[in-house]
Amino acid sequence: MFAAEMTYKNDRLDFINGGPPGKQPGPQTDLVRQLLYQILRVKDMIGYYNSIPNGGGKLGASLLTELVSEAYNSLVNYDTVLMHKYYDLLMNCD
Repeated sequence: MFAAEMTYKNDRLDFINGGPPGKQPGPQTDLVRQLLYQILRVKDMIGYYNSIPNGGGKLGASLLTELVSEAYNSLVNYDTVLMHKYYDLLMNCD
């Protein structure tokens, strides 16, 4: 058996296989997707802050970078409590 086949069989979150036919995504799956969307949105904002002349956005960019890093770690560790926390924090970043 190839290593890739093993990965697909061990896909507990059903992201790779898409889940069994007719299975609806659960609340954890929705949370993961929404958090990933917010991480991408805020990463775009970081690029904007970094582009402000004379380093005017460096502080904002570094704060948002730390927030994105912690949100990503909550995903990696699959800590749903922290995932909710960072989703709420990222969602309010404007």
